[in-house]
Amino acid sequence: MRLPILLALALLAPLPALAQKTPVAPIEKGTALPPPGAEEAAVITPINALFASLAARDGTTVAASVVPEGRATGVATKPDGSQTVRSLSWTEFAANLKPGPERYEERITNPAIEIDGDIAMVWAPYTFLIDGKIHHCGVDHFDLVRTSGGWKILNATWSSRTTGCQ
Repeated sequence: MRLPILLALALLAPLPALAQKTPVAPIEKGTALPPPGAEEAAVITPINALFASLAARDGTTVAASVVPEGRATGVATKPDGSQTVRSLSWTEFAANLKPGPERYEERITNPAIEIDGDIAMVWAPYTFLIDGKIHHCGVDHFDLVRTSGGWKILNATWSSRTTGCQ
């Protein structure tokens, strides 16, 4: 009789451990995205190419990543709260990329990518560095279209500020 009781106790002993819940940290807002697939990677490709053009300060390579009819628009907020809006054709944007001694780098984080057929949207916080130091930050918004040559950036719009950058 004693053996069945000991056996029952041995089998029941792990139950309190099974009933416990392991605490799980909540998912941060905006990070519940599925892992990127091939289509998302294809959408990001022209954006990375545009960033490579910026880093190389080579306006001649911009055209390969964009739709000529599109625009590049920056909305800058100054520390005093005033705002400037500058909108350029891709040709004008490319003309502003001239060789120089400074190293440019733009980094995006946690891009939200939405695709519907032949259109896509990418929204991502960014930091812009000059010579490895943060110069400004904001949010990039890219509208893309799928062409016979693959995904191309139609429009890029970004906010720009010099405060609160990390």
